[in-house]
Amino acid sequence: MGAVEIEEGIHAVRVERELEIAASAEVVFQSVLDELGPEGEMPDGTPFPMVLEPHVGGRWYRDLGDGAGHFWGCVQVIKPPTLLELCGPMFMSYPAVSHVQYRLTASGSGTTLRLTHRAFGQIPADHREGVHAGWDHGLQRVKTIAERKASR
Repeated sequence: MGAVEIEEGIHAVRVERELEIAASAEVVFQSVLDELGPEGEMPDGTPFPMVLEPHVGGRWYRDLGDGAGHFWGCVQVIKPPTLLELCGPMFMSYPAVSHVQYRLTASGSGTTLRLTHRAFGQIPADHREGVHAGWDHGLQRVKTIAERKASR
């Protein structure tokens, strides 16, 4: 059997987003945990529940049952209600590593949520281009969850 060599370059991704949310930092922080965990949802509305263990070293993964699943990362820093950092492969099933930071700042009667995602590795072009839409959807979900909770 012959060997096949394919030249693959290393690429980097950086996504920065900022969103104003009409809810307290405590409510927004819990909403981030909810969206990254049991209330996760795909852009088409399909439920996409995950498990996030909210402590330093806690795992973030998709449990498919019977010991099957996908490891997305682990909690690097958690300082409720102002900071959550995750690191790991995230949604990438190839040689790559990511760091995601959610920083929350009180802003008037609401909260400014700032997301920064940095990744590098052998990231295919479609993921480099499509990652922005995924984060935009996730942040809108956080906003929806938080503002729903705040209006109760």
